[in-house]
Amino acid sequence: MEHMPGWLLNSLIYLSAAVLVVPLSKAIGLGSIIGYLAAGIAIGPWGLGLVTNVEDILHFAEFGVVLMLFLVGLELEPKRLWSLRGPIFGWGSAQVLGCAAVLFLAGFLAGASWRVALVAALGLALSSTAIALQVFGERNLLLTPSGQAGFSILLFQDVAAIPILALLPLLAAAPGADDGMTGLQRLGEGLKIVGVIAAIVIGGRLALRPLLRWIARSRTPEIFTAASLLLVVAIAALMQFVGLSMALGAFLAGVLLAESEYRRELETDIEPFKGLLLGLFFIAVGMSIDFGVLLAHPLRMAAVVAGFMVLKAVVIHGLARPMQVPFQQRPVFTLLLAQGGEFAFVVFQAAGPAVLPPDVASFLIGAVALSMLLSPLLLVALDRWVLPRHSAQKPEQMEEISEQQDAKVVICGFGRYGQIIGRMLIAQGLKITVLDHDPDTIESLREFGFRVFYGDATRLDLLRTAGAGTAKVVVVAVDDMEQSLKIVDLVRENFPQAKIVARARNVGHVYQLLDRQIETVEREMFESSLRSARSVLEGLGWPAHEARESAMRFRLRNIQLMRETYPHYKDRAKLIAVAKEGRQQFQEQMAREREERRQRSHVDWDRVDDEKAR
Repeated sequence: MEHMPGWLLNSLIYLSAAVLVVPLSKAIGLGSIIGYLAAGIAIGPWGLGLVTNVEDILHFAEFGVVLMLFLVGLELEPKRLWSLRGPIFGWGSAQVLGCAAVLFLAGFLAGASWRVALVAALGLALSSTAIALQVFGERNLLLTPSGQAGFSILLFQDVAAIPILALLPLLAAAPGADDGMTGLQRLGEGLKIVGVIAAIVIGGRLALRPLLRWIARSRTPEIFTAASLLLVVAIAALMQFVGLSMALGAFLAGVLLAESEYRRELETDIEPFKGLLLGLFFIAVGMSIDFGVLLAHPLRMAAVVAGFMVLKAVVIHGLARPMQVPFQQRPVFTLLLAQGGEFAFVVFQAAGPAVLPPDVASFLIGAVALSMLLSPLLLVALDRWVLPRHSAQKPEQMEEISEQQDAKVVICGFGRYGQIIGRMLIAQGLKITVLDHDPDTIESLREFGFRVFYGDATRLDLLRTAGAGTAKVVVVAVDDMEQSLKIVDLVRENFPQAKIVARARNVGHVYQLLDRQIETVEREMFESSLRSARSVLEGLGWPAHEARESAMRFRLRNIQLMRETYPHYKDRAKLIAVAKEGRQQFQEQMAREREERRQRSHVDWDRVDDEKAR
């Protein structure tokens, strides 16, 4: 061991601790997050002392934050952000500003200076994106009202961290802070920070796609991944050069990559490491807990942790009702957002001694880490003593599919679309296996006699249990595009014998399914909209056969045009040009047919008049 390099020894310790402690934690019902935190405590300086260098721990924790925030940014598609702009910027700002105001007032009344109280309030107002999203995902709550509300608030917090970190140097330059800088120099530093962020965002938008396209042409996957990581490191280094956190740079790099058409390829490359990276981050959090501060001031630490969590819980619970979060989902929603978050480590470490004295920063970091340790424990307590009193239809009480199924058809998603498919197959005497992750939908369908299993079809183990390994057809009928594509990828990779019949939300979804060589794709509203158009024509007096013929021609031409535009859908300018040309040609063809129909109509009436004259 004495000849082993330090990085190799530390890696061995970290991985061994995770492999030993996390399965034990899950076995006794405490969950994986508590296991990672406990592993970090066990190997840290206040445990077995296998890792004692505090500086190494801090660097390791920062590296975990950098990688974790890169993955968070990678999930933050601008389109998705825009579609949720109301909840994100409305309720998100209400949560951050409301919690920060209450915490600032409490800190100031407790005797802290306004500068310390403000930085502490801004840091403590943020929640753990890593823990909250993982818990929402594990409990299949992301598509529920509480999951959507929590996701919107967490996204705003991630975005709000940018101005918070940019504000710290200005707080250091506030009146009374002697940093030896003139007012003009302080203004210059602030402008430099804003300029660098703007240059990264604007330059990334202009240069990123051509660069990734050029690298992708090399057809070397590892170089593509390396180039993406280079972008992360380069932007992180640039942010550190101007005095901001590397984690902020990594977050921006993730957002820039989320805008590119190669985002999904990158996600596929690093997805196997995502859970491990988050686990290593939690280990680092466990190691970073300074029990010396806790032991020196145990009552003060307990008061701060309990105080800020209770104050945040009061504000968040007050927001839950106007956000229309169901009553039975509010306890988990409130607890997950009331804890401290990983961004607080970044804020407190980036504040510097000019704003936050080192002993205060260490104390606050310990309080945040302790809250992150307590939250999963409190969640277990909620599951055992609080939530059982609420509705029995919550996901945590509904058992997942566990018995092996052998039907030849597996339907993933049993909403209004999947139900029609399932009812038709059942009417033909066919046996099907249905997976859905909405407990309310499942309970309702079971009352009507449908045999629906609770389970997340994006999980490979549940797909195997549902019988995808022997099924002839897998119907992907979920309405969420990302989940749909993930299920398709899982089935294509692991169950090649099964034919995939996929539901598409729109043409863009169709294109992504065609990228995966899925030929049996149906747009969810296309056929019913065509039938309604036929009804409109008939209502205007068209003969039924002509309305049907017109609708069928439109259908065939629309499908043909979609096939013609598919090769160009990643090139928006070319896509628009081809679509306009095809639509123009179709309109001209329809105009000619209308004229021919009108002339035939006149000829027919002339013939009738002649026959009457005879």
